[in-house]
Amino acid sequence: MFSLQTIFGKGDKFYTLLEASAEEARNSVQALIKIIQHASPPTLDEFVLARRKEKRITEQISEELVKTFVTALEREDIEALAVVLYKIPKTAEKFAERYLMGAKQLQGVDFSRHANMLQQATDTIHSMTKQLRHGHQLEKMKEQNDKLQYVESQADELILELYKELYSGKYQPLQVILMKDLYELLEKVIDRCRDAGNVIYHIVLKNS
Repeated sequence: MFSLQTIFGKGDKFYTLLEASAEEARNSVQALIKIIQHASPPTLDEFVLARRKEKRITEQISEELVKTFVTALEREDIEALAVVLYKIPKTAEKFAERYLMGAKQLQGVDFSRHANMLQQATDTIHSMTKQLRHGHQLEKMKEQNDKLQYVESQADELILELYKELYSGKYQPLQVILMKDLYELLEKVIDRCRDAGNVIYHIVLKNS
């Protein structure tokens, strides 16, 4: 079986950077979950920090790609994964910004089902990224990627259900606009996780 570690040799820095990127993505979603579960005072500090760290990691990856002559993974695959991981905290921060602006209109709104899906999605991405060091585990990667696809399909079903509720007439127009925007941003975070899973699985599939 093909081993990414064998070829990468001293190129472990890319694994380390990608793992750090996945960790910041998960941290940003943990901060998001705390806000929607009212487990901590709402603030943008954690989101800004995670996004800045993620951006710096992405820049480091680009710098190392310029300096490194041989990489085990194709350069475009490394860049593709770095970019999609960066989009997770970026989207989470957008949600937090709009949530804080409309907090008074969101009292009583239940985001608990989204929180569970976000937790599953980011934990899976974190695990898959760490497993890139062992690229021969194709079957395990497929199982985890299938899990992400399932979570994403659940999110699609949930937003259709929520649209139906929003259009029922029970909410004020401003609430409908705000809630629709937030629901779509939460779904987009899950979509970003699915995209990252697809990139990782594609990488492992090509190199198995």
